[in-house]
Amino acid sequence: MMDEGVLRDRLAASWGLERAVVEVHNGGMNSATWFVDQDGARWVAKAVVPGSRRSFAAGLAVAAALQDAGIPAGAPVATRHGEFVVDVEGIPLALLTWVPGKELTWADQRLIGGTLARVHRALRDVAVPGAEEFHWVDPRAEHLDVRPWVRAAVADAVEAYERLGPRTLSWGLLHTDPAPEAFRLESGTCGLIDWSVAMRGPFLYDLASAVMYAGGPDRAGDLLSAYREQGPIPRAEAGRALPVMLRFRWAVQADYFARRIVAGDLTGIDDAAGNEQGLADAEAALSPR
Repeated sequence: MMDEGVLRDRLAASWGLERAVVEVHNGGMNSATWFVDQDGARWVAKAVVPGSRRSFAAGLAVAAALQDAGIPAGAPVATRHGEFVVDVEGIPLALLTWVPGKELTWADQRLIGGTLARVHRALRDVAVPGAEEFHWVDPRAEHLDVRPWVRAAVADAVEAYERLGPRTLSWGLLHTDPAPEAFRLESGTCGLIDWSVAMRGPFLYDLASAVMYAGGPDRAGDLLSAYREQGPIPRAEAGRALPVMLRFRWAVQADYFARRIVAGDLTGIDDAAGNEQGLADAEAALSPR
């Protein structure tokens, strides 16, 4: 996405990192990232696709608010001119605080559930400029024609979500993709990184995402128990709406991978098989039983 020489020049010009050592990381599917080291300190440089500057800046504002609340979140570092995002040849770039620690796995379900609950409590009353409103899935989108089953499955999931009465759910700023690798544990403190968008929506969407990554409700008992102990979602709300939101979350997966397949987007994966597998997983989850 960006030449390393160009990146080093911008790190020096905007953040004063004249001797930075840059190492490609690229751990995500929607962005490019690099480790940045100088004088024993570390940061992460993150670049996103052109045209997403506004949403990227808003997501970084959420990370800053969360870090101010005491939860490590990879907050942005201001440039010499007080900016958090700069444009490099049309590509939005930010320098993020490094969050050290162990990347969690699903052996850490209680820690994931408890941390997500703390994050939701901290963000419940936070507002940031540029926040988007949930949701973004359009059942009429052209890319849903990628396979015969996709459009109907996505439309059914969206309709079921709308029948819930979305405004009856508990809303706030979302992470939108709390996979286990986004959680970091260091010296007893767990953080949550990768805030690339500010999205205000039902907290249940984040919880459903975590449950999806855990393999479904039957495998996420410890996660759900830990979240219920500390999170802002009432038990009755979770009981009636989690199955519907989980189906909606799988529809988001179908929409996402359908779009990537149509666009030939291979960001973050080795080859096209990764997108095909993602769509196949969504089909399996959305198929009638």
